[in-house]
Amino acid sequence: MSLRLLVETPASEEQFEYIEEQKNLKGQSVMKIRGPYMACEEVNKNKRIYTESDMEREVNRYVQEMVIPKRALGELNHPASAEVDLERACHMVTSLRKDGNIIIGESIVLSTPVGQIVRSLINDGVKVGMSSRALGQLEEQSDGINRVNEMRLIAVDCVADPSCPKAFVNGILESKQFVLSTDGKLEEVYESFEKSIRGLPKHDVATFLKEQIMSFLSKL
Repeated sequence: MSLRLLVETPASEEQFEYIEEQKNLKGQSVMKIRGPYMACEEVNKNKRIYTESDMEREVNRYVQEMVIPKRALGELNHPASAEVDLERACHMVTSLRKDGNIIIGESIVLSTPVGQIVRSLINDGVKVGMSSRALGQLEEQSDGINRVNEMRLIAVDCVADPSCPKAFVNGILESKQFVLSTDGKLEEVYESFEKSIRGLPKHDVATFLKEQIMSFLSKL
């Protein structure tokens, strides 16, 4: 299954809340970010639409596999990767709930070096929001809108000024394609292709390359 890396910006950064909680005067405060993390059944800024059933299924999976075990980490800005770099983690998603066609999320800002940057930005008055990073298949419709199928949520990343156009960044991210291997791991298409060649006898490489080229041309 070939999947494309997709990033989506929220509708409005004004809908995000920044909450700082402190249990007592001596304890360290905890900063939280709450707001609309994702949306379905409406055309977003990137001319894409996510179905309610597909997003609900994937959010439920992400909550069970990532949020509840406290593994739902996000980075500061989107990397061009389908993995989360622990050294760049700045927040942890603690809840995701559906409210109409919006997925409302809440995160705790981490005490990591990058998390401290996020905390400083917020304290200095910078507007930050959340932007989803997911894999999916795009089905172009007659009206020019792309319907997303087989969504697989990778992370929700923290971005500054999410209302600004991100065409250049999105172009870099979305030029990458990934495949879902038999063991459930996500691999970039090139890496999968390289591994396939490496495992072949030398006399079979030419035949394999020919098959791959014909397969590529058939998809154009």
